[in-house]
Amino acid sequence: MEWNNKFMTLLYNTVERYHERPNTPVESFFLPEEAQFLVEIGYTPAEMHAYVQEYATCGDPSPSTILLIAATRRSFFVTSQRGISGNAKPLTEEDLPDENDDYQGIPYLPRMIRKAEAKLHGTLGDGLMYFCAKDREFLRNHGNIHPADFLHLTWAAHGDKQKMITTVINAMRQMQAESPQKKIRHMPDAVQSELQLD
Repeated sequence: MEWNNKFMTLLYNTVERYHERPNTPVESFFLPEEAQFLVEIGYTPAEMHAYVQEYATCGDPSPSTILLIAATRRSFFVTSQRGISGNAKPLTEEDLPDENDDYQGIPYLPRMIRKAEAKLHGTLGDGLMYFCAKDREFLRNHGNIHPADFLHLTWAAHGDKQKMITTVINAMRQMQAESPQKKIRHMPDAVQSELQLD
């Protein structure tokens, strides 16, 4: 029932372990019971290790954010996938859109969406991390969208990219309205014109 407590204990224990032995290979980093628990929530050791390493080295994302991301993935895994990850080919760096590719003039958005889809479905390759430093910069500067909310949006969109694009643009519009003195980068021209008319 309280998998979240077990998750947080694992997170703190492994962050401490990382500080003690940062060069331990991923395949031998987790204890057998820890690796089994990760399987039960739809995670892989490499996936969890990325968050452990990121928090241990730069303090971001926060433990609560890491938990909320895991909760969204676990919920999708348990309900939509019925606890079965399947044998889908893992997403690799070569499969991702280029960082400069854009949707409606917003660079990085195609890459962000593709990573979120893979994270939700449990197909993010070992060398990739959802909500890495570049993901964090993108979401914070384009509507200040929480990464768990972005995963929920991905789930609700059911592959409808336009729905996701519209949600991001609306978040950017709201962010601009709340801080009109702040210049929002990569604001679509149509939205900029609309705000200027207001």
